[in-house]
Amino acid sequence: MKAQHTRSQDRILNILKSLNRSISAQDLYVELRNRDQSMGLATVYRALEGLKLEGMVQVRTLSNGESLYGLIQEDRHHLTCLQCGDSVPIDECPVHDLEKQLNQSHRFKIYYHMLEFFGMCDRCQPKAD
Repeated sequence: MKAQHTRSQDRILNILKSLNRSISAQDLYVELRNRDQSMGLATVYRALEGLKLEGMVQVRTLSNGESLYGLIQEDRHHLTCLQCGDSVPIDECPVHDLEKQLNQSHRFKIYYHMLEFFGMCDRCQPKAD
């Protein structure tokens, strides 16, 4: 049975579907205002939290502490530079088997997982003379 969403949650889901990318709560708030669907920032956060608990959205926290919200998509893994903040998606996923094992051994319903490596991209690494 599908969970009943609030009107706010439905509006947020529609925007996330149309954008097809992750976005911060503040940017989502601005996007709602730009589409004449404004709601309070606290309501945006409450709606996102509810959607996260339902397994409808995922949250990715960047190295600067900013949280990005997006629709759950299969395997979103990244290499993130700590200096410039660039984030490069990677396709390989070494934890699929572990996820299945944890799901079975702990009876834990896993909505998604994230794998993120932090370091320095080639542009930000000190250059050897």
